[in-house]
Amino acid sequence: MELHQLPKIKTKNKKRIGRGYGSGKGGHTVGRGSKGEKARGKIALTFEGTKIKKSLIKRLPLLRGKGKLKPLKNKPLAVNLKYLNFLPHQTVVNLEVLVKAGIVKEKEAKNFGIKILGDGDLKVPLKIALPCSKSNKKKIKKAGGEVLKKEKEDKRVNEDKEEKKRQRKRE
Repeated sequence: MELHQLPKIKTKNKKRIGRGYGSGKGGHTVGRGSKGEKARGKIALTFEGTKIKKSLIKRLPLLRGKGKLKPLKNKPLAVNLKYLNFLPHQTVVNLEVLVKAGIVKEKEAKNFGIKILGDGDLKVPLKIALPCSKSNKKKIKKAGGEVLKKEKEDKRVNEDKEEKKRQRKRE
């Protein structure tokens, strides 16, 4: 074995900036240059100088009106009829069945709700216990299925959800 084949056993320590001349990177300006804001302290990540015409804030679209500070409305997840053809005959379609089939994610479905829309054709007779669009109800009946949930119940459920939200805001 020769000297150049020996394994390296010593590693150099990181230079500690601003700890005197003996540290290897010390004394006076310590690699920051002489003057200016960068030499004196930290600058925010969004800082762009005094250029207001081309700044990021000026380039973003301006939201107008009353609801500009409100988040976007949480609309229910749309599930089209064509995705329900994979389910077995006479299945009661509800949240749990759609989650097991992998059509929707459980967390999103519970947060936003589910609505079945009429895109595509249904070839399997199913019993649907979820809110549906009008065109969708016709297609379901045509395929030999039925809609178990009524619109009045949907409105009650939505009213209950809104009431719970109001109670949370009061607390």
